[in-house]
Amino acid sequence: MLAKLSRGKRIALAIVAAAVVVAAAIGIYVFVWFQRNVPETHSGIVDHFKYGSIGAEGRSGVPYWVWRVLPDVFPEYLPDRPGNGYARLGFIYESPTDERPIGASYREDPLPTQGLNCALCHTGVLRESPDAPPQIILGMPAHQFNLQGYLNFLFASAADPRFNADVLIPAIKKANPEFSWLDNLLYRQFIIPRTRDGLLQEATNFSWMARRPPLGPGRVDTFNPYKRLFGFDMDADDTIGTADLPSLWEQRMRIGMWLHWDGNNNSVEERNKSAAIGAGASPESLDLPAMARIEEWILDLPAPQFPASRIDQAKAQAGEKVYQAHCASCHAVPSPGVGQVVNITALGTDPERMKSFTPELAEKMNTLGTGYPWRFTHFRTTDGYASMPLDGVWLRAPYLHNGSVPTLRDLLKPPEQRPTVFYRGYTVYDFANVGFVSSGPEAERLGWKYDTIVKGNSNQGHVYGTTLSSEEIDTLLEYLKTE
Repeated sequence: MLAKLSRGKRIALAIVAAAVVVAAAIGIYVFVWFQRNVPETHSGIVDHFKYGSIGAEGRSGVPYWVWRVLPDVFPEYLPDRPGNGYARLGFIYESPTDERPIGASYREDPLPTQGLNCALCHTGVLRESPDAPPQIILGMPAHQFNLQGYLNFLFASAADPRFNADVLIPAIKKANPEFSWLDNLLYRQFIIPRTRDGLLQEATNFSWMARRPPLGPGRVDTFNPYKRLFGFDMDADDTIGTADLPSLWEQRMRIGMWLHWDGNNNSVEERNKSAAIGAGASPESLDLPAMARIEEWILDLPAPQFPASRIDQAKAQAGEKVYQAHCASCHAVPSPGVGQVVNITALGTDPERMKSFTPELAEKMNTLGTGYPWRFTHFRTTDGYASMPLDGVWLRAPYLHNGSVPTLRDLLKPPEQRPTVFYRGYTVYDFANVGFVSSGPEAERLGWKYDTIVKGNSNQGHVYGTTLSSEEIDTLLEYLKTE
């Protein structure tokens, strides 16, 4: 039949056939490309913890190259603090030349996407003096990181009229000379508009945060975001769930203890997964093998030791007796009280975080994971806060569940003598009082003002040890440096 066609028609038919083949090939390529889900991998567990993906890009990731240039395009929405770009929000860069800070993961899903991981909230910085270099400590609460400030930066940038292809693409090309014509087309027509719309939607979803006191650095509202995910009416909910970021050391000894500040779950595995979902993962996107590597590592991750040269060993030895008499029943492993909930009436600390985790939320939390290889079943409500082991307690300042007491010495004072205003997020350490420097010109300039009068910020309660003599307090502090 082809022989009967004219030469021109045969050529035209061949062209059409070739076009169909090419179109099919492109279609298959595009289909395969959109199925990509390739995390950045690290063979070493330390780099995996710092930079590896746990699957948080799936629900809350930002296209990597857009994320990279936002601080350059919108610096006015960053706080006036030292450092460049995201460092002004407390992100930690190991080197000035690093493209990503600790805690910022990368995954091609299908395009290069930035997400968050465990290290973001569990890596801290300490300086021994104002002129000393920063020491990066893995597993430590990220007392310098301002999570709410980071979200506000993203939302403000998306609301700016300059969040468009004409402004962002030149900035991306400057950062990425290999940005191709196809990248240009995709970013202009799809990626930048969809990113802007997605961030603006998230700004609406998180609008409830503006009706509550600001978190400040080193703190998070862990469970109220879950209420939004479950469709709770956040306009009718006025609870304040603000709490300090915890440490990640020595998780093996916490197996079976009641976890989170209010002791609402006694499964380390569920605690880990709920934190990953809080960081932006979803049940669908949660990377279980990547999480498992971190979970195994933190089981026996040791807490850093206080500098031995700064410990008075004779005082520490005397302080152990004070500790055993006044602290061990609640905080020493394996005392029966450790990892158990102390009733709020007896404890006397701020009740807001406890009240924010409602029976309705506990019920909903125990539905997460249905249909997956895992499912939450251990969530409950409580009437107080859990007593925790004190490993690395010297690096867990400020103290109490809401971070309302700057140093251990302050915690051993009667509540009326504790600071009512201090400054969080300053990284110079106070070795004498065991905590971070929280007053003075530099702390005020570089830190965030914490006011204990604000709802959810009370520094009352936990009066244990507040009747000790000055000598006993001094020896107890020396001993606690060894924990």
